Amino acid sequence: MANAAIEIENLRFTWPGDGDWALDLPALRLEAGERIFLAGPSGSGKSTLLNLLGGLLVPKSGDIRVLGRSLPALAAADRDRLRADHVGFLFQMFNLVPYLSVVENVLLPCRFSARRREAAMRERPPAEEARRLLAHMQLDTGALLDRPVTALSVGQQQRVAAARALIGAPSVIIADEPTSALDADAQAAFLELLTAEVAAAGATLLFVSHDRRLEGAFQRSLALDGLNRAGTA
Repeated sequence: MANAAIEIENLRFTWPGDGDWALDLPALRLEAGERIFLAGPSGSGKSTLLNLLGGLLVPKSGDIRVLGRSLPALAAADRDRLRADHVGFLFQMFNLVPYLSVVENVLLPCRFSARRREAAMRERPPAEEARRLLAHMQLDTGALLDRPVTALSVGQQQRVAAARALIGAPSVIIADEPTSALDADAQAAFLELLTAEVAAAGATLLFVSHDRRLEGAFQRSLALDGLNRAGTA
């Protein structure tokens, strides 16, 4: 199964002290290079799943493999390294560092991962690669790139967060409700930019959202509440 970016088998997770399963997923497979829309309404286990995929949580039973490596079998430090080196996260609230400039925010993954820093340097210095990604995200306004991110609009901050997730050629991009603060036109424009950059990099994109109007931009659409057997018995 060498072409799978993410594989889940018989995954079960429960929170400490809770007798009910939060997640019970029999199987899920994302191929390398796929762009997947995962509908995740409130209460479906979306946040739990994303934390498991990032190695921040460990399942009670079953397996999660990211790029062929079993997360439950790894020590916590090794899960952290796999995430830093190979997974780009795009959060709903962006999680930008307010006292850093736009370019410095994009470069953050290169500080924590030598692999991503080296990947960013293959064609140009990392700061130039950051500016290239920002330009592809239609955020190329000279002095604006050296300002704190707090000087940007919500839409601009979103594109900075996307460039940060993409820098250093991570193999997997996980996006958690990144368009929830945008109107329909801005959503469509952002999705076009994001999917084009992901496709050019050959990365796998897992895009989680409650807004089913967006799923037409993706190769495949899944519903987490349909996959998750927890609470359905």
